[in-house]
Amino acid sequence: MKISVVGTGYVGLVTGTCLADTGNEVICVDIDEAKVAMMKDGKVPIYEPQLETIFDRNVRQARLTFTTELAEGLTNSDVVFLALPTPPGADGSADLSAVLSVAEEIGKLIDRYKVIIDKSTVPVGTAEKVRAAIAKNARVDFDVVSNPEFLREGFAVEDFMKPDRIVIGTRSERARAILQDLYKPFVRQGNPILFMDERSAELTKYAANAFLATKITFMNEIANFCEKVGADVDMVRMGIGADSRIGKRFLFAGIGFGGSCFPKDVQALAKSGNEFGYNFSIIEKVLEVNERQRILLAERVKAHFGSNLKGKKIAVWGLAFKPETDDIREAPALYLIDKLLEEGAEVTAFDPEAIENVKKLLGDKIGFTDNMYEALRGADALLIATEWSVFRSPDFEKMAELMNERLIFDGRNLYDVADMQKRGFTYKSIGRKTVGN
Repeated sequence: MKISVVGTGYVGLVTGTCLADTGNEVICVDIDEAKVAMMKDGKVPIYEPQLETIFDRNVRQARLTFTTELAEGLTNSDVVFLALPTPPGADGSADLSAVLSVAEEIGKLIDRYKVIIDKSTVPVGTAEKVRAAIAKNARVDFDVVSNPEFLREGFAVEDFMKPDRIVIGTRSERARAILQDLYKPFVRQGNPILFMDERSAELTKYAANAFLATKITFMNEIANFCEKVGADVDMVRMGIGADSRIGKRFLFAGIGFGGSCFPKDVQALAKSGNEFGYNFSIIEKVLEVNERQRILLAERVKAHFGSNLKGKKIAVWGLAFKPETDDIREAPALYLIDKLLEEGAEVTAFDPEAIENVKKLLGDKIGFTDNMYEALRGADALLIATEWSVFRSPDFEKMAELMNERLIFDGRNLYDVADMQKRGFTYKSIGRKTVGN
């Protein structure tokens, strides 16, 4: 099948690359000339495990190509994926300007039937808006389909190749047959392709992310209460996670959720509720609790040292919003760093993949190092903000030698409390007993 993918962010590039790897001819369209030139040169512009390998294979075999021209992308395509950004506006609503602008251009350019697929995460009713934008200028038949992605950054290739389910919103039998054929290679093990109407498909994505964000936030609330009553959140997590109705996933306490999906999608769902006259009171509370949770460690640092952090050197391990990605969108680490700087602290940070992205954002406001231990040299405390595997079994004696004080604020509960006590560290984690001073 001949496919074009408009937008080459995390979703667009993974979608295009994986579809090419099943034999389709895919052309990716992006207005960023530097990025397109980079991809034409065989370089992947984002960090995502496994992506580089299949990207390289399909570029070499000419199944995956790139252009800055939308017209070129549409010329031979039967299916067009829109994987464009829908960032939150000032009021939290999803900004559809990029999606609708491209849709209008598509209407001017298509000369035969095509299936236009909303792959971006969009509010209920967007498929109708896209259809109207295309219809302004189109002189041929087309279908607009909602096909939300459920890709976890760090596992996006795996999730695309072996999806739990594929959700397709369309009432067109013609479009349904095309997409059934397109996705057949990805569901050979029997996982379902769920066909539904467009609005239900759009809401499915928001509902899934809002539910997972709620689950995370609930556990963070329980963790905070554990500290008040002397309970251990890890024990509570295991106790409730063993209930098959609840499950074990998304029950780890921490410093809140971030990334490109959860914060944006929860905000957008709340805003959609307001637009339709419905108050998502649970969703509003999830956002409120998460906002507090992501600066929790900074508040604890301040409480430990007193009201003034001026001159205190703080090391931060982890900048990406989660491990196995270089994505820093809504990363809790950034909120922590802002708060620490506001209080006068000096910050030095390490992350295996996200340093360059944070440098673009913060410049020389903080220090950076490409060695996790160097970040600790002369530090008065260490904050752990992302649960990269490399942080799980460090050389604690080396850490103690480099730091001014054996003091760790762990936002991801990486270490055993009793073990940290034996090692002589003051160790403050989330929802568990504090050891040391």
